[in-house]
Amino acid sequence: QVQLMESGGGLVQAGGSVSLSCAASGSIFSIDVMGWYRQAPGKQRELVALTSGRSINYADSVKGRFAISRDNAKNTVYLQMNSLKPEDTAVYYCYARIRTRTASQVRRDYWGQGTQVTVSS
Repeated sequence: QVQLMESGGGLVQAGGSVSLSCAASGSIFSIDVMGWYRQAPGKQRELVALTSGRSINYADSVKGRFAISRDNAKNTVYLQMNSLKPEDTAVYYCYARIRTRTASQVRRDYWGQGTQVTVSS
């Protein structure tokens, strides 16, 4: 089985910074994509940033403020969030598209349990 374990988040004032990390563990053959989504109260889950190793995509709302990075050796993805705004308040979910050792031809989507980021004004 595969697990995504997130860490980081918490309460921060507007204009501040927070960093998140997410480590994938288990029977991993390869990880195609890793990244972050978020869901604010009453809203749908939305993309924040994704990295495939060859490319990086950011939501327009976070471009220039957030930075995603990945350590392939550690199967870990990071999200550095700067210049935070109250509208960044949400539960942030780690995401990964992974091929496992028992089914290396099949790509499956995995999600972390979510970590709360609250930005106060």
